[in-house]
Amino acid sequence: MKAALLQMTSGIDPAVNGQTLADAIGRAAGEGAAMLFTPEMSGLIDRDRARAATSIVAEGDDRVLATVREAAARAGLWVHLGSLAVRCDDRLANRSFVIDATGAIRVRYDKLHLFDVDLPTGESWRESAAYAPGKTAAVVDTPVGRLGLSICYDLRFPDLYRALSYAGATVLAVPAAFTRPTGAAHWHVLLRARAIEAGCFVIAAAQTGEHADGRATYGHSLAIDPWGEVLVDMGETTGLAFVDLDPARLVDVRARIPVLKHRRPIPPVATA
Repeated sequence: MKAALLQMTSGIDPAVNGQTLADAIGRAAGEGAAMLFTPEMSGLIDRDRARAATSIVAEGDDRVLATVREAAARAGLWVHLGSLAVRCDDRLANRSFVIDATGAIRVRYDKLHLFDVDLPTGESWRESAAYAPGKTAAVVDTPVGRLGLSICYDLRFPDLYRALSYAGATVLAVPAAFTRPTGAAHWHVLLRARAIEAGCFVIAAAQTGEHADGRATYGHSLAIDPWGEVLVDMGETTGLAFVDLDPARLVDVRARIPVLKHRRPIPPVATA
């Protein structure tokens, strides 16, 4: 099962970002991929909220989403659209989409954990100032396996991945726009840990480089097997990478260390 990862530097023009996505879909299909994975905020990265507000619309009006659906249908390729900012009444959602080879949306997932942090570098982020958190987790059957969805900051909350693996996930998607300081410190180790503890493949398509709004992202889109072995590390360059996900590898790892069978409910914590 061949998967493609797109590493990109999304900017402030959704039309340009949409064309990048459509081109990647065509190229991934041409290389024989069964599914393409794209980063968080594939359609727009703009921390100027007044300017961004003119481009963030309801899902049904989103031209990037429409472009991706049309390109997926034209290429006959499944796409995990890492996320888009979409308007929901008076709030926004950071929303992932899984789109099938006919262009139909199979499942949506809104980011559960919002990035509200102050970094030692002086960077300050308040995702909750504009976005509402999601309310449900999501899994969906795809050509590369049963896919469990998450987005970026969700990576730091292992209970989510425990629930996804209980729901039958064999592949975990972690699209991201990680900052450079947090990426250098935690990206690889957290993704490898999620793969190992869940006994799953992990596909983490990421934003990279210097963006038009002034932010910088870490890159290093990764594909990791259930043993924690890094199969793909894209470094900081934009473009496509490909990985073969071997179901036999997952069966072998889960047989060697059957963590899913050995899990027990967490008991009450005794205090002294």
